Amino acid sequence: MAVQGRIRSGRTKAERRAALLADYRPLPGAHDEFIDANGTVRPHWEPFLDEWCGLSQAQLAQRFGVADRHVHDTGVSYRVHGDVDARDPSAGERAWPLSHVPLVISGAEWATIAAGVVQRAGLLQTLLDDIYGPGELVANGLLPAAAITGSPDYLRPLHGAPGAAALQLYAVDLGRGPDGRWWVLQDRAQAPSGTGYALENRLAMTRAFPDMFRSMNIERLAAFFQGFRAGLVERSKRIDPRICLLTPGPLNESYFEQAYLARYLGFLLVEGADLTMREERVHVRTIAGLKRADVIWRRIDGDFADPLELNARSQLGVAGLVQAVRAGQVHIANGLGSGVVETRALMGFLPALAEKLLGAQLILPNIATWWCGQKAERDTVLDRLDEMSILPAFRSDRGVDPAPIVAGELPPAEREALCRRIAAAGPTFVGQEVVRLSTMPVYEEGRLKPHPMTLRVFAAATPEGWKVMPGGFCRISDEPDARAVSMRNGVRSSDVWVASQTPVEPVTLLPAADSIGIRRITGTLPSRAADNLFWLGRYLERGEATLRLVRALLGRVTDADAPAPGRARAQRQLAELLVSWGATSAGKGLTPAEQAHGALHSLEDPGSAAASLREARRTASVIRERLSIDAWRLFGDLQRQLAPADGRRPPEGESFELADRALKTLAAFSGLSQENMVRGPGWRFLDIGRRIERGIATCRFARQFAEADAPSEALDALLDLTDSQITYRSRYLLGASLLPVLDLVMLDPYNPRSFAFQIERLDAEIRELPSLNEDGMLEEPRRLALRLAADCRTAEAGRLDRARIQLFEQMLMALSSAIADRYFLQNGGPEGSRLTGIA
Repeated sequence: MAVQGRIRSGRTKAERRAALLADYRPLPGAHDEFIDANGTVRPHWEPFLDEWCGLSQAQLAQRFGVADRHVHDTGVSYRVHGDVDARDPSAGERAWPLSHVPLVISGAEWATIAAGVVQRAGLLQTLLDDIYGPGELVANGLLPAAAITGSPDYLRPLHGAPGAAALQLYAVDLGRGPDGRWWVLQDRAQAPSGTGYALENRLAMTRAFPDMFRSMNIERLAAFFQGFRAGLVERSKRIDPRICLLTPGPLNESYFEQAYLARYLGFLLVEGADLTMREERVHVRTIAGLKRADVIWRRIDGDFADPLELNARSQLGVAGLVQAVRAGQVHIANGLGSGVVETRALMGFLPALAEKLLGAQLILPNIATWWCGQKAERDTVLDRLDEMSILPAFRSDRGVDPAPIVAGELPPAEREALCRRIAAAGPTFVGQEVVRLSTMPVYEEGRLKPHPMTLRVFAAATPEGWKVMPGGFCRISDEPDARAVSMRNGVRSSDVWVASQTPVEPVTLLPAADSIGIRRITGTLPSRAADNLFWLGRYLERGEATLRLVRALLGRVTDADAPAPGRARAQRQLAELLVSWGATSAGKGLTPAEQAHGALHSLEDPGSAAASLREARRTASVIRERLSIDAWRLFGDLQRQLAPADGRRPPEGESFELADRALKTLAAFSGLSQENMVRGPGWRFLDIGRRIERGIATCRFARQFAEADAPSEALDALLDLTDSQITYRSRYLLGASLLPVLDLVMLDPYNPRSFAFQIERLDAEIRELPSLNEDGMLEEPRRLALRLAADCRTAEAGRLDRARIQLFEQMLMALSSAIADRYFLQNGGPEGSRLTGIA
């Protein structure tokens, strides 16, 4: 407690330093990144420790809060395999577990790591070229064929195809042994993840410690991404290529990263359903027809990329993609067959292959590995079983790497069973030396404590050769004896700082001024993205309508001054509308206040505010690369505001204020979309969705409250729901009257809440959407919008009865269906029977 008190008072740097290091005891038998064997802080950590000791505990907490808020506000998240809810892709997301202490590596040591990563990437590319090419390594006895063909990642249909296994992005997991040497734990060549998370780690830490980042001359990451993007552009056959990032979808463990990288690098985020084949070329299904895809950066496993020639069960890929690769019409990064070099069965052969192919030993040797598909190696594993960890030789079809089996820790019966399995099915197992990971500091309870860690390093193929990210992605375990670290429970991630001896030049992804081609159109909008933007607009407006109903109902419940008969009728009509809306239950004995509470918070009723805005967030999560950080932050605010109240029903006044706050948050989102979004196709579909849903709601409000004998209280409710009270009072000195209210709410083109205004906006937006056919004929959405606009312009309030209002509503719903049929994916997409507008 005395040490803790000194941290709080923070009178001197020396006292803070002593307090931070008071409990730091390196784990026995493990190398520690922070402190050497003599208990001395390593020299390259001293600048970091000195800066930290200059901050009080309160100041450190404030800096940590800055980093944590960045992670929270930007929605940085991940999934553990199995955290899937198809109904709500955002439900299984976990907040990114950022550690506030970076891994600091000296520039000299990093140079060795980078050289080893470049060497290894070159070796694996040479190996892949031979596996899918001449096959000389197998023919000459340097590699057993079974170590290759036994892997599900060896794709025989790609043999001989150009670029079948081209490495564009390579990652390697490193661990440091007790002797201080870095060892390769695993090669990542299939679809390496982590670059986006490394970038987010860096952004969070530089916001928290900008002065430290500058004073320590930490290497920047932007040059790596700049080189990676240039490498993809170079692979294209066109000057201005269309580069797509192919994602498995929002249920993937690293979907946040994929959406983030697509936005950061300016790539088009697509799913398999967004792509189609024509004449051996890959095209994106867009609202303007088919557009050619030149380069595809895939984040799906290679065997899932083509259900026609590879895995017939796949719903993630594109039928015919392999043929496009054979024809050289598309570049895939990484090549579809590249995952074969991840197999552990090959690791034991790499040292000899390096000497044979490169004429040098590996700078970064991999952990000693014996493939049990060979008798001598299998006998070695069985003889030394107590010293080994046993792992699968090849990737599991289920996509999850099982934890290594440490044979020396097994009970005798299980050990014997393992021996029998290895003897019977040797080629499916490898034996590896048991890895004891090095440790690095983690800040806990005001002090630094050692935890096991691994380091993932990335290399990109650029026009100038391999470029290594100066940093990486560090994973830290909460277990004191971690032998393998993946992003599961009890694991944190930290930034990796490579400290240079000289000032670091700032680098930006922005191109040079003289190389920028001016453009005003943001690019291709896939049909799937248009569909989701459209429904995002509809769900947001649907949630807003429910909130307005709730607020209007609670306002009348708490208004003691309103005339009793008129107030009771308005309450009943508002409650009935909530029930017919599907926002709350119609159970007997429920008071209007109880129904309003359910309409706010219930997730069981599909029309409730919470359910509608949950669907809005789910839809937004699928297109998060198209939404700003501010917009995503507002979704988090809405989710917190409408979270269930733990069984407690708050007073009517509190619920009224909650609905009012949620409406203000939605108004903030509307302001963002109106003021910050470029008026391109994406904004148009978002706005079209909102206008259609608002028009439908307005029609239903009018049918409910604008009856021929409607009292003034009902008409007041209608004006409240359409936010038109001020406009009405400024025009008419008398109380609410049926015809003026109907005209203002339904037919006034100057009232932004009226039905007529929504139709005018829809007509204008649909007019700007692209046409598939250039025959001069109106497409169905445009035809319906014109007809609806003409009917609305010529209507008169005196002839506007419930049947006519319902007809308007039905015409608007028909327009919604026509838009979906024309622009969204419908059993193959909106490409028509012929290729139109292919670019």
